[in-house]
Amino acid sequence: MAQVDINCDMGESFGTYRIGADERIIRYISSANIACGFHAGDPVVMNRTVLLAATHGVEVGAHPGFPDLMGFGRRNLDCSLEEIRNYVIYQVGAALAFCRVHGVKLQHVKPHGSLYNMSVGNEEVARTMAEAVASVDSNLILVTLAGRHGELMTRIAARTGIRIAMEAFPDRAYTPDGHLASRRIPGAVIENPEQVVERAVRMASEGCVISLDGSSIPLRAHTLCVHGDNHGAVEMAAGIREALEAGGIAVVPMGKMSL
Repeated sequence: MAQVDINCDMGESFGTYRIGADERIIRYISSANIACGFHAGDPVVMNRTVLLAATHGVEVGAHPGFPDLMGFGRRNLDCSLEEIRNYVIYQVGAALAFCRVHGVKLQHVKPHGSLYNMSVGNEEVARTMAEAVASVDSNLILVTLAGRHGELMTRIAARTGIRIAMEAFPDRAYTPDGHLASRRIPGAVIENPEQVVERAVRMASEGCVISLDGSSIPLRAHTLCVHGDNHGAVEMAAGIREALEAGGIAVVPMGKMSL
């Protein structure tokens, strides 16, 4: 049977600020990417979100980003490779600690925002990311962008000894060359739940996505992301899961796949 993971960025509230609908969306996903306090989240929220995932049988991943709370980790910071390495280790370590407290296993690491995008296209950053993850636990899965741009991280991860999960984004527009469209471009974030569900099914069943110019881009995705801060995220996640299972595609955590 065909299978795919559904992941969601979660735990992005902090202090008195509330972002996302974690308690509602958790029932429809199989993996949770939990913010680690740099771009969003805080220790109280991290603890609560790990426990929420554990209670619902959802696998836990660390979601490290740049130290950019005001920009939500979506601004490019001029950081050295040493800084990036230690930022990743620090945040993954925090997630790992909360997992141990609640008796669950940390399944994966998915970089956030600009850190994610930089790791896709920059060999030095990609290598630094993979080595940082491997230094904490070589059994962790590193999530990267599906399609031809993921080939770089695949090669680096093979040398580093970690596994890679290829990720696609039903709620984000793609450029014709296979990158995610800049959020500054109108339509870069897709908010129509029916359109998001249709794109998710195509990604999982046909292995492709339609770009902004109408061309079809091939990609092989192990996991589909729903952004927790997207308008209608709960409806999107519910619709994606229902449509996938109705089409004979099983929703399973990426850690249970042959990567």
